[in-house]
Amino acid sequence: MERLIQQVLDQYPDKVKLVAINFPLSSHRFARKAAQAAMAANAQGKFWEFRRQLFENIRSLNDAKILEIAKGLELDMDKFVKSMNSRPIRDFVTRDVVHGRKIGVHGTPTIFVNGKRAKIRTPFDLFNIVDAELKAKKAKQVQSGSQ
Repeated sequence: MERLIQQVLDQYPDKVKLVAINFPLSSHRFARKAAQAAMAANAQGKFWEFRRQLFENIRSLNDAKILEIAKGLELDMDKFVKSMNSRPIRDFVTRDVVHGRKIGVHGTPTIFVNGKRAKIRTPFDLFNIVDAELKAKKAKQVQSGSQ
């Protein structure tokens, strides 16, 4: 799914934006810690790199692996650990989970396009949905006289 999302972002660099929210699954023992760690990495400008490595190591994820990933990305470890365990980061992740539940997220990944949940069964589905949304937006702009 990650590769597909990247293809869409590459295809429409000025028209599509990716927004990620934390939705750690309770079925994974280290999911919440991983979400907090990703936000701590974000504070040092390494969110996407950290996230990618988390998912690459999902089956072996534990406290030591999280720290190993952070070290590998050359994060300031004192800041990282302090931030990861801080109340603001924990609260941020909790707010994301609450928001996810409100909008109908039950698992990961869940994709929304313009606020609507996208049902993706094949790789072409996401491109078709994005194309349709962009065409609809353009039609509205033409109709209203703006571009």
